[in-house]
Amino acid sequence: MNREELKRLFLTFPTLDIPEKKQIIVDYNNNPWWEGYGDVKVLRDGPDGYSSFSTHQENPFLYVSEREEYLSGEYELIIK
Repeated sequence: MNREELKRLFLTFPTLDIPEKKQIIVDYNNNPWWEGYGDVKVLRDGPDGYSSFSTHQENPFLYVSEREEYLSGEYELIIK
């Protein structure tokens, strides 16, 4: 198989049976140089595709509580 055939084969895989996964992951860094800061990741995966967003924020819990994804109630909140 060449590269073009592999690409076509990959793009024709059915995606309807993929379970939908929505997560907000907060990683609060206990770094002495970045006190009060942490990482926030918003992940969505399912039949519609994959989406990922990541940011480094001061007071990440306040930032997450104002996000539309968190307010919708559809996303699972994971705190590390």
